[in-house]
Amino acid sequence: MLAITPLTTITSGLNDLEREASGQGFKFVSRFVNDWHAAVNRFDKAGERILMASWSGRAVGVGGLNVDPYVSSARIARLRHLYVAGDFRRRGIGEALVLALLEGAALHFDKVRLRTDTPAAACFYLRLGFEGVDDPMASHARMLG
Repeated sequence: MLAITPLTTITSGLNDLEREASGQGFKFVSRFVNDWHAAVNRFDKAGERILMASWSGRAVGVGGLNVDPYVSSARIARLRHLYVAGDFRRRGIGEALVLALLEGAALHFDKVRLRTDTPAAACFYLRLGFEGVDDPMASHARMLG
């Protein structure tokens, strides 16, 4: 059974996800964990959140929503660090994480941006209503509200 909950501490399950992601060449989960430990980014500004997806108690995914650090407006968010364990992909977990992150986001943000460099992820975000953008700091964006 899938559960999506706010992440309040780095758990051993998240460390497992970090190792798997790094092994696949995705360094952004390690960056998130390092930033958390250094108190650089705790997803604690207005509207921000970091969520973990668990399946029967096992951590299988993570994703966050921040104020976008690459623009000057606090009304623009950035979807970050979305990762789903390989054995759990194509089960709707990534979509559930994104939808949970976007739920209520329009109270704080007008737009959500993200950056991906994989064709599979680009298709995933397009399916969720994001549009491709021509910006060196973002590959996709979605208006809220």
